[in-house]
Amino acid sequence: MTATNIPPPESPQDTLVHSYLFLRRAIGLVGLALPVVLIVGKELVQGGGLLNSISGYYYSDMRDVYVGSLCAIGVFLLSYRGYDWLDDVAANVAGVAAIGVALFPTTPAGDPSAADKAIGVAHIVFAAVFFLTLAYFCLVLFRKSDKARPTRRKVQRNQVYLVAGLVILVCLAGIVVAGRFLDDSLHPVLWLESGATLAFGFAWLTKGEAILGDLSPVAVVAEA
Repeated sequence: MTATNIPPPESPQDTLVHSYLFLRRAIGLVGLALPVVLIVGKELVQGGGLLNSISGYYYSDMRDVYVGSLCAIGVFLLSYRGYDWLDDVAANVAGVAAIGVALFPTTPAGDPSAADKAIGVAHIVFAAVFFLTLAYFCLVLFRKSDKARPTRRKVQRNQVYLVAGLVILVCLAGIVVAGRFLDDSLHPVLWLESGATLAFGFAWLTKGEAILGDLSPVAVVAEA
């Protein structure tokens, strides 16, 4: 092999960019997979039909997958470092909230104790903070650019972030309405939670440039 065939060594900047892209893609993949794996996995392992919410899978045979996935998302977010302090704070808040959702389960069915109800309230608070922070990422932080004229791919990614953020907010509003007016037999909360989770996963995959990526990976530092 001649010297001309040897690829140049990766620069520290390239290594940093690739690490950021990998972390974003990991967050996105777990988010996309979570509702599908929980729903399909429970039917294959346990049966018994759909549950009323993603959070309800804590009380199924898929508990370990549910808790492990949310904790993984939380750790990934806590490890994430953005381009300014707002990114870091938002990632830390979302990371703590994701772990809180995992460790403080939703109120169980039947005759829950006072402690179960209190833990269930904490679960709702953590879940709301988690999804609202993710919507903030999509609608504000992800859409920033250091360039006066963003590239065509960046404009396209911004459109994805906008749609994903709006989907998350609409799903959250729908969950509030569904709990009051829709029959649980339709599993509206499950589908709305799944929609919000898929939207967040899709946005982070896009941020990791698995979707609509730049031609040069180094360009993400300047314009992502």
